[in-house]
Amino acid sequence: MPYAALLFRPCFRRGSVVISLAKAHSMSLAATDFRKAMGCFATGVTVITVDQDGEIHGMTANSFSSVSLDPPLVLVCVDQRAKTHSHLHTRKRFGVNVLSSGQRAISEYYARSTAAHQHAEDAGASFARTAHGTPVLEGALAYIECRLHSTQPAGDHTIFIAEVEQVEIREGEPLLYFRSKYREIASTTQPEDQK
Repeated sequence: MPYAALLFRPCFRRGSVVISLAKAHSMSLAATDFRKAMGCFATGVTVITVDQDGEIHGMTANSFSSVSLDPPLVLVCVDQRAKTHSHLHTRKRFGVNVLSSGQRAISEYYARSTAAHQHAEDAGASFARTAHGTPVLEGALAYIECRLHSTQPAGDHTIFIAEVEQVEIREGEPLLYFRSKYREIASTTQPEDQK
């Protein structure tokens, strides 16, 4: 018989979870379990920015990745219900802003529905513009200007693959996201007596 569904059972030695295979008809994967499993993958945090009719629109995203070095390609996954989804299709040009550890309020601001995006400056966001008019978040660790290459529907999201045209890199520490909480990198400095 084929094995397809995942079952979770406690591992008594460490209190962790063991994943085992079960017959497909035994159970289906619960959305909450899938979300929790994906939350175990620590990520950086980005804000995707796009200009639409002279207005800056944005969304927080951690489903962002590099795809290729030659040509330089990246991807971002966007919920099809998000307003930014239609803006990316229309404009075909956007920015990826990699947030620094001090930009949590900006991440939270752009994670809310677009109806609440009236005063980005209240969250500490200020923007410059590229030659193409793409919004660049000031103070981000990195800025990546992208031109849409292709799209791929994937469940309730669309994967936007884009060619990188320009990057800016700054010093600082990243804002991280792990198990539904913001995190920062701990200091790696060793005490003098351990050097």
